[in-house]
Amino acid sequence: MSGILKDNSFQLSIILTLSFLGVGFTLLHFGFAAYGWAPFIFLPIVLGLSLRALPGSVHLTLLFLLLQCNSPAPKAGGPVDISPQTDAIPVAKGWARNSINAVIFRRNALVTHRDTQYIAFYDSTSHVVLAKRQLEDSTWQIRQTRYRGNTADAHNSISIMVDGKGYLHMAWDHHGDPLRYCRSVRPGALEMSEEMSMTGIREDDVTYPEFYRFSDDDLLFVYRDGASGRGDIMMNYYNTQNQKWSSLQNGFISGERERNAYWQIALDDRDNIHLSWVWRESGDVASNHDLAYAVSSDRGRSWRKSTGEVYELPITAATAEYAMHIPQGSELINQTSMCTDAAGRPYIASYWRPAGTDVPQYQLVYHDGTDWQHTQLSHRSTPFSLSGGGTKRIPISRPKVLIDNRDGSKILHLLFRDAERGSRVSLATCTNLEKGNCTIRDLTLSSVAMWEPTYDTELWKNRKLLHIFLQKVEQGDGETQRPLAPQMVSVLEVEGF
Repeated sequence: MSGILKDNSFQLSIILTLSFLGVGFTLLHFGFAAYGWAPFIFLPIVLGLSLRALPGSVHLTLLFLLLQCNSPAPKAGGPVDISPQTDAIPVAKGWARNSINAVIFRRNALVTHRDTQYIAFYDSTSHVVLAKRQLEDSTWQIRQTRYRGNTADAHNSISIMVDGKGYLHMAWDHHGDPLRYCRSVRPGALEMSEEMSMTGIREDDVTYPEFYRFSDDDLLFVYRDGASGRGDIMMNYYNTQNQKWSSLQNGFISGERERNAYWQIALDDRDNIHLSWVWRESGDVASNHDLAYAVSSDRGRSWRKSTGEVYELPITAATAEYAMHIPQGSELINQTSMCTDAAGRPYIASYWRPAGTDVPQYQLVYHDGTDWQHTQLSHRSTPFSLSGGGTKRIPISRPKVLIDNRDGSKILHLLFRDAERGSRVSLATCTNLEKGNCTIRDLTLSSVAMWEPTYDTELWKNRKLLHIFLQKVEQGDGETQRPLAPQMVSVLEVEGF
């Protein structure tokens, strides 16, 4: 053994190996190489030992390294493999070391106005990138804006919407931060204005900015004022004709500084605003509980229960209508999705662990016109537990729910990701909710890691075309990152609707 250690060839092999290790781990740490390279950098020393430090070992080691460097590398940042029933329209590579580009509460990541589709994401330098294309064209006009965000925190995502005159609105980089908002300098432009205020009312502690568009192309802007466990829901209204925002609701759902509501919203065909939420008692996700509901028929000015009873504002935990009672500690997730059918009846998708079991399941709570109903949509077998604060690394995504009412039918679709299915983009289609009959197809053939679903809401609403924001992303637990090279951002066009 002492002879081997004194051998000059072996010593040189050690130096080369340590140098290669240092460079390799540096590349991994900063996201310039994928983990697929990691096993190779350990092999030179194994080779040196196996050859017992013969005089030619250093030459063989160098030859081995040369072959590795010239062999095909893993496709870091390449497109996700998709199924034959879909088409992926690539845009550009974006930040992927956490899920900031692919969190479910982006409203929207992708939006269509007339025949122009817009998309937004952070690139590898944390700049906001905007792009647009004509729907029949696969070529994007891409603009890296001057604006940047704190990409270390997956909460700080980008939300966009287009108003009736064609102006692009954008809010980004919020997790208890002052409002960051701007709009395009002219209709259809990717050049954005300076940052501006909306109303000046409670804009210093903003989280979860979301845009919604009414049938006349006026806009609704919703966000949380305050921190997790003690925040209020805020609403602003944008008049497209005079191009001005006004304060619509100032903490109309109040946690009374003891809890906060995590919401999801759907606008029906009559512009009624349907809103559901879970309460959270602290910053710990395990304190999520119950599923509450309210609806507005006058664009958010007044609110009522499903029974028609008018709420006295603000709505609190004591006065809220509950679509379903779910206790704390049930692995109930927050911020999922909801939609409505042609009759304006709400459907709320989420996941939680049924009582007496240890496996969270996808669940649907809906109103049949008489009362609230509940059905389980999945039959998962892998347990997991939710607890703690920050963005979590969870083996399933939060679901997006859509309903297709064409031809008088009622077909429900659930868009999700599940590690049990290889962490692919999956779509469940349910034709009989009472019986829970659902068929599932995978829209990608390879993993999208920690992606969560967002889709072009306006294109689905107006044309029943399903276009999904697609990017493979990572996510560490509690706002940590994982090394992953920038990955391709694409629009996944789903056929068969």
